[in-house]
Amino acid sequence: MEQSPELGEFLRSRRARLRPEDAGLVDYGGRRRVPGLRREELARLAGVSVGYYTRLEQGQSPGASDAVLDAIARVLRLDDDERAHLYVLARPVSGPRRRPAPERLRPAIRVMVESLGDVPALVFGRRVDVLAWNRMGHALLAGHLDFHAPERPADRPNWARLFFLDPHIRALFTDWDKKARDTVADLRLIAGRYPDDRLLAELIGELTMKSAEFSALWSAHSVRRCAHHIREFRHPVVGPLTLTDELLQFPDDEGQRLVIFTAEPGSPSRSALSLLAGLTAEHPEPGRDRQPGVLRLP
Repeated sequence: MEQSPELGEFLRSRRARLRPEDAGLVDYGGRRRVPGLRREELARLAGVSVGYYTRLEQGQSPGASDAVLDAIARVLRLDDDERAHLYVLARPVSGPRRRPAPERLRPAIRVMVESLGDVPALVFGRRVDVLAWNRMGHALLAGHLDFHAPERPADRPNWARLFFLDPHIRALFTDWDKKARDTVADLRLIAGRYPDDRLLAELIGELTMKSAEFSALWSAHSVRRCAHHIREFRHPVVGPLTLTDELLQFPDDEGQRLVIFTAEPGSPSRSALSLLAGLTAEHPEPGRDRQPGVLRLP
């Protein structure tokens, strides 16, 4: 049973962000060869031997106890998401690993998404592929794409790929930099859960090669579970929007999440969403054989 090679990189990145004084140590000055805490400093604070911690960071101690991992998490000041990620990396699944099955969307989930009507909604798969979206979700986020693309596995849009490589998506988000950090931190958590997913690894490799911004964020090893956010949009048709997105897990469908977007009642953003809903209703086949921006204000 081998530990993920990600474990050492994650631990080193968390050590590097802490100064000795952050951990209650006295910094006597002088040049330090590495940023942050040294291995021996972390080991002493966590109550383990330097040799044991070194083996753990090198992926040679797959049997780390809860007490050891909790002590390391405490010293490194890991938040809940980072702590959970540490456990996933340090506790690899024993025995033969099965290849992830092709993702399928249950018909009931598709019906549910469509029934949300004027509430923008979409479903992400475990690799953040778009498995489904309703017409408002499509109109809000990707009106320049074929509405029916998620129905074809070979053509499914991937949210991470769109976000970093599609200029239309980049222009949509006012807070693109913050959303980029959240997107990569979420993908880090997913990669930790599915270390043997070849398609996920290929996606990460592609983005690392094609996007310097993704590469820099990926190397920072931030991990964060996406749950809810308030986002600012510059929609090409209805203008500025302030929306809350909520991500909901499907407990019976591994890795699949529903994303819905809402606006405050009585706000300009709610009026803009209503306008977008009316314009979308006038185009029963959005995204098919047309150029971006076909929906235009009267």
